[in-house]
This record gives sequence, structure tokens and C-alpha cells, in this order.
Amino acid sequence: MADFDSSESDSGARNHGHHPAILPGVIPIPHGPPGDHDSDDFTLQHATAAERRIFSHVTRPDDSYTSDGVYWADLSWMQRVKFVSQVDREAASKELSTIGSMMKKDPLSPLSWYARHAVIPGAGLGLEGYVLFSIGNLEPLFKKVWPECWDEHRVCSKNWIASVTYLEIIGIMVGQVIGDWVGRRWGLIQDAIIMLIGLLMLTASWGLTLQGWVICYAWSLFFYSLGVGGEYPITATSSLENASTAGKLSTKEDRLHRGRRVTMAFLMQGWGQLVNQVLLIVLLVIFNKGTGAPPYSTSAAQYAFRLSFAFPAIGTLWLVYYRTWKMPNASKQLAQAKNRTKVTGYDVTALRYCFSNFGGRLLATAGTWFCNDVFFYGNKLFQGQFIKVISNDPGSLMTNWTWNLVNITVSLAGYYLASVLIDNKLYGRKMMQQVGFFMCFLMFVIPAFRYKYYTGPEGIHSFQAMYFLSSFFNQFGPNSVTFLIAGEVFPTPIRASAHGFSACMGKAGALLASVLYNYIDDQTKFYIVPWFGLAGMFLTWLFLPDTTGLDLKEQERRWRYIRDGKAHEYHGIAVHPQHLSLWERIQGLHKTYDPEADWKAKVADMRTEWEVVQAGRGPKETEGDHDHGMPDDGEFSPEIHAYFKRSSPKNPSASHGVLGEKITDNDAK
Repeated sequence: MADFDSSESDSGARNHGHHPAILPGVIPIPHGPPGDHDSDDFTLQHATAAERRIFSHVTRPDDSYTSDGVYWADLSWMQRVKFVSQVDREAASKELSTIGSMMKKDPLSPLSWYARHAVIPGAGLGLEGYVLFSIGNLEPLFKKVWPECWDEHRVCSKNWIASVTYLEIIGIMVGQVIGDWVGRRWGLIQDAIIMLIGLLMLTASWGLTLQGWVICYAWSLFFYSLGVGGEYPITATSSLENASTAGKLSTKEDRLHRGRRVTMAFLMQGWGQLVNQVLLIVLLVIFNKGTGAPPYSTSAAQYAFRLSFAFPAIGTLWLVYYRTWKMPNASKQLAQAKNRTKVTGYDVTALRYCFSNFGGRLLATAGTWFCNDVFFYGNKLFQGQFIKVISNDPGSLMTNWTWNLVNITVSLAGYYLASVLIDNKLYGRKMMQQVGFFMCFLMFVIPAFRYKYYTGPEGIHSFQAMYFLSSFFNQFGPNSVTFLIAGEVFPTPIRASAHGFSACMGKAGALLASVLYNYIDDQTKFYIVPWFGLAGMFLTWLFLPDTTGLDLKEQERRWRYIRDGKAHEYHGIAVHPQHLSLWERIQGLHKTYDPEADWKAKVADMRTEWEVVQAGRGPKETEGDHDHGMPDDGEFSPEIHAYFKRSSPKNPSASHGVLGEKITDNDAK
């Protein structure tokens, strides 16, 4: 599991000087400092064992490369299956062993680990999932208690009733666009404070008339939604840039389980929905004379809806405290990225480059999220029709809420299966999203053309199966994947902005659905909705790259080449055909992929970074390090630091060998 034991990551091994043995291969490496490459025919076989040990474990980690230095995506299909399966089995075995060791010391320690690595990072999404789902659950209650306002519109304007949903979605859209203007850490704190104030406003919402209350309720929800909108991109990017990997993203844990870490945070949204539904049922039973059956009193409705908002306010208050005092490094990775490109404030140049170099990716992430949210809201079409047929009392509020509870449970199963398979290189993000979109398309298009049969008693069991399958594949597909890839396919400086824009377009899909469904009948809705599934599948196939198994460190390297106007000089795996979209391959971006040239460039880049860090430390610090590595820097192991120092042209005693100096195995021990 993610970060169960830091000693299991190759980064942790590097920092302690213990490196796995690397077998000789045929990967070319430079034989001197940058600019001193007199020949291109040197290979890893010419390097000493010490040089192999020093550099290969950094540039050719054994979870992504074979012992011969071949990248997993360059293997034939059968070899790829064998290699990937072996790596996954070894990782699973280590995790199970770690869990066993933890349980021997403390049987409940895995639960505390899960709380630290999934519940807390996803707490904001869990709370917003609770509240936003509550809005939809409370509306049927309001219609039964105040029908003259919420149902018949005799004392309340129909437009103001509809504006409750509209203002909620618009607030989220605005929050998603502006969410990262103040940076990761302050964005997290800002969002939590806004949501806290919004919950207090919702709890205390009031009016001299019913319409006055509706107006107050709608604007309170709008304010709350501003914080929710910012929560999406900030949570996603913070999970990707987890403090445990900040500054050294190329750990084995990150490559093997990065998607799982983000998805586990995202699925807290499903738990928020589950808790909300259970709590509303309990509150209504308690305050409605011990029964959830109608008629419902106004006092029962008042207690139920106000307490349902008061409880998450307590959790949000804790969230403000935690993010303010317990997350000091939330902006570390973004600050480092800006420092490397000498950017202060908002990176406008990065945004411009985003459109010129990643326009297709932005179309994929924003377009697929738009299509997904039409489906996400469209699932409720099934719900209403399904309950009408299967229930003896379809007008019962408890009946609706109970079936909601079942549907949420099915959705949670989809969330968890997504977290298990989202990092599998043989399935992964892109395939998961395409399959999910296609299955949602099928689950809607089949009843569309036999609507009367499937919504009648004779076809209800098939309709029931399609209802739950649409919920399952929405979570085990686009709803989970869009959240992850909208941040993952972009470099650090623009990650949150691109994620926020994509999420904003997603909510535009939700707004379209909520407006459209008010003006067309149910069967027409079924005719329209399926085609968004096909559109999402097409956008995924054409424009979305597959980042499964891609080291995000490589994506950052490519970004630096782009910023320097040298995109054609980047030869690494970030332009491997496996990690580019079909659209990018049509443009020919994969043609610069060259493992041999990339090996040389990597070592040269590492030396350049090392020299920059050394220059920043000053002569006194440099003189006193005694080759024990560089403090506060996780990229260079003590051995790499010592090697670069001894092979530096500034070192008069340097004796250059294959990589710039002849060293022995003893030097690397």
C-alpha cells in the first residue's frame, strides 16, 4: 500500500546508500561531463560495476525496466504481460508482508494508516459529497412538507426553486476556475474556510416568507459551492504532489500506486454521500414521531435539514485546523517547479504553453468530464422510473432514500475496484475510462428504444440490473478517471489550473443536464443521454494519453525542455507512444523517443542540476560535506554526489573514465 513503509521505495534506498544490483545491459551512457562526449558507442557494458550501481537504479528502475534496461512499454505483448505481472506480484507480496508486520505490532494499525492516507486527504471531498448530495435528498422532503412552495409554486417562484440547483453548480464552476490563484496550501485553507461559513449559513438560513427562505437557502448554497469548486483541483493536485514524495516524484511507490492514492482520496466523496443518506433517515425517524412514514411535520423537517448541515460544519472546522497547522508543505512541489523556471506569482507563461503544447489533452480532460457529468446526473433518470415500478409505495420518501442507499453502495464498489485497477499497466486509466463510457452508453441506449417494456413490470428486473450497472461503471470508469487524469497529464505549474478548468467544464455538463431535464419528458431524456457516452469514449480514444506507469518526473523533464524551447531535444519516456494520445502520435511527437540518447541526457541533466545546487550552497558548505550527500535534497544519493564532485572539471584531481572518472566498487559502497 502507498507509503506503508518508506524503506520499500527506491528513493528511500538511495538515501541510505543501499542499491539493488544492476545487471549489465546495452544502454549507452556518456563518458564525461556535458559537452565532453567524444564518442557515441559507449554502452553500459563499458561502465564499471560501481557506475552501473550509481546511475542505473536512478535512470532504469527495476519496476519499469527489465534487467537489460528495456522499458516495459517497449516489450512485446507477452513479455509485457509477464514483466508487469511479476512486478505487481512482488509489490503485492511486499504490501501483504508489511500489513502482517503492522498487525503483529498493532491489529488496528492498518485502519490508522488508511485514515492518514485516504480519509484525511479526501476529507474535503467527503464533506462536500455529503452536503451536495444532501441538497438532492432534501428536495423531496421539502416538497412534502411545503408543497405550496416547492411543488405547486403557489407562494414561491418556480425560477427561484430551480435556482437552488443552478446556483449550486455555478458556484462550483466559479470556485474551480479561481481555486489555485493563491497556491496549494492557502487554497486548501481558503476552501475549508469558505465551506465552513457556507455550512453555517445553510444551517441558519431563514426568511420572513417561504420564498425569502428559499432565496437565502439558494445563495448560502452558492457561497458554500465556491469552496467545493476549489476543493476539486486542489485535492487532486495535492494528492499527486503528496508531501512524502515532494521533490522526488520518481519513487517506486509513486510509479506503481500514484493513481490508487488519488482515487482513494476521491472515493471519500462516495462515503460522504452514504453518511448523508443514513443520517437523514435517522434524523427523520427520530423527529417525526419515531417513524419515517408520512405525514411529515414542519418541525421534523426543520430539525432534519438543519442538523444535517450542522454535523458536517463540525468536521469542516476540524479540516480548517488540520490544513492550517498540519500541512505546512502542501505548496512545496509547486514552489520548486516555479523556482526552477524563475516564476513568481501566477504562471501566465505556463498557461499559454498549456494551450499550445497540451491543447489536445485539455480538450480530452475537459470534454470527457463534461460528458461524464451529463451521465452522472442522468443516472437519476433510472432511479425515478425504477422506483415507480418496483415499489408498492413509490411516493414514500423512505422508499426513495432506501433505494438511494443501495445505489450508493453499488457506486462505492465501483470506486474501490477503480482504485485497485487504475494503476495496472495492462488495463489502466485510458482503457478504464473507455470501457466505463461504453457501458454507460449501453445501459442508457437499451431502455431508450424499448422504454415501455423496461419501465413496466415485465422488464423491471432487467431495468434494475441496468440501473445498478450504470452506477457501477460510472464510478469504475469516467467519474474516477477524469478526476485523476485532469491533473496527471499536465506539468506542475499548470496542474491545478488545468484540473480546475476541466472540472468547471464538467459542471457545465451538469448544468446542461439540470436545465435540459426540466423541459423534456423522460423517454426523450433516454434518447439524448446515451450519445454523451459515445462522445466521451471518442474523446478518450483520440485525445487522451495513457499515463499509467509513467514516471511524472519524466513529464516534468519534458516540460523544462518545452519551456527552454528545446522540445525536440527531449527523448525520454514521456514521448513514448504508450504515453501519448493518438492525436499526439499523429502529430509525430513520438518520433523523438530515443532511449539511448535519453540515457546520456539524463546523466547530463543530473549533473547540471547538481552543479546548480552546489553553486547555491556556497564554498563553505561544499568544502565541509565530505562526500556525504547534499542536505535537504532528495534527488542525489551520496554516491552520485560524490561521483559528480570527483569527476567535476573544477576538480584538478579528477581522473575521467567512462562517465568522467574511473572509480571502483568500493567508492559506491
